[in-house]
Amino acid sequence: MNTSVKGRKMLVEGQWMECEQVIEVRDPKNNSLIDTVPAATAEDMRKAIEAAKEGVKIAAEMPVHERIAVLNRAADSIQRRSEEFATMIAREGSKTIREARKEVRRCVETLRISAEEARRIHGETISFDQMPGSENRIGYFYRFPIGLIAAITPFNDPLNLVAHKVGPAIASGNAIIVKPAEATPISALLLAEAFDEAGLPPKVLSVITGNVSEIGDVLITHPDVRMISFTGGLQAGQEILSKAGLKKIGMELGSNSPVIVLSDADLDEAVEANVSGAFWAAGQNCLGVQRIYVEESIFQEFAAKFIERTLQYRVGDKLSELTDMGPMISERAAIRVEKWVNEAIEKGATLLCGGRRDGAYYMPTVLTNLPSDCTLAEEEVFGPVVTLHPVSDLDAAIQQSNHVNFGLHAGIFTRDLDKAFKAIRHLDVGGVMVNDSTDYRIDGMPFGGVKGSGLGREGVKFAIHEMTEPKVVCFKLSK
Repeated sequence: MNTSVKGRKMLVEGQWMECEQVIEVRDPKNNSLIDTVPAATAEDMRKAIEAAKEGVKIAAEMPVHERIAVLNRAADSIQRRSEEFATMIAREGSKTIREARKEVRRCVETLRISAEEARRIHGETISFDQMPGSENRIGYFYRFPIGLIAAITPFNDPLNLVAHKVGPAIASGNAIIVKPAEATPISALLLAEAFDEAGLPPKVLSVITGNVSEIGDVLITHPDVRMISFTGGLQAGQEILSKAGLKKIGMELGSNSPVIVLSDADLDEAVEANVSGAFWAAGQNCLGVQRIYVEESIFQEFAAKFIERTLQYRVGDKLSELTDMGPMISERAAIRVEKWVNEAIEKGATLLCGGRRDGAYYMPTVLTNLPSDCTLAEEEVFGPVVTLHPVSDLDAAIQQSNHVNFGLHAGIFTRDLDKAFKAIRHLDVGGVMVNDSTDYRIDGMPFGGVKGSGLGREGVKFAIHEMTEPKVVCFKLSK
């Protein structure tokens, strides 16, 4: 495998640009240098925004058939280079090669859905004669692009989460500037390459790499940016909201996802789904299973099966076909998780398995008897840690599931439709997965949460709705 460092360029003003300063992109497995990317300055970002103002006009004038063609050609390009994309996702991030391949497949699907939805941006006729005195008026509304969108993306899905912002933006006739995560910027640059090769007009898409402390405020506060689409942590989201000014905001801010397992559930199915849901991408997943509430009558059996399956999880080299879980994104992230777990144990939690760190690797960890006053009980761990809780019944499980300031996805395992619908009605979340873990999503569904989990919805069709505005047209006719 070629490991030479060649220095990547970023896409700005329709050109591939270098910078005097660079950011080193390192493999969290062993901290080896993968490549460098430009460290853009605040002035670079201001220039990019000025260029994107012209990109706004270009994007809005693109006929729908051209948007569709560009999106499909970009998807074709990624599909042809799928192993290259997957290898980079695995190297610069935490995913195993098998997890990375799935992300590439989803990215292709996201862009193809975007192409399909581009033809479905519809309006409606309006019956103006519903109002007395308006009998001689007729009209409609249609949706128009809002202009320039800023996309700020995280490290854990460095390709598909970028596609979830870029695809809908292009489909709806907007220009977009992407600021990818500093830890995993190369996947976003590869996506930009695919769009460049697909013939996307210059200045419609920019991907600018750099330190958020240097370029972040310029992007989020600039008055010509009409929408911010952010995926990341709650604290960062709150900071963006405090600075953004009068513009549209879309935010997916993570969760502390609960799953309920009732006594009539298929335990083997529940165990398999939730082990995967808890430890996928080393637990660095906004949908990851963090809390599992199990009816008391089956708790011991479920816990034993869950620990047995967790201990079978293979941790190691991300590029090995046999590996189930790789390292966390950095040793610093693993140390934070280690600290949270140790705090919980010191306050009375019982460690059932795991709880060990080796550099950036943190072993799949299962706890029970979690005290309510520890960090793990309230916050998103964003690591390979799951807690098991015995509960008396469904009502207790719902009450405990809802007590945190997050509400992205929840799951319930049961064969009883009445209980499933009761959970659906009363769980305070953006999505309920029945007989599946919280870590289930397709790219065409509305995706987002309530409370501290965010604002608005992603998912291609729904993101397009967020990225457009309705314009009313009314004709007054001669009598």
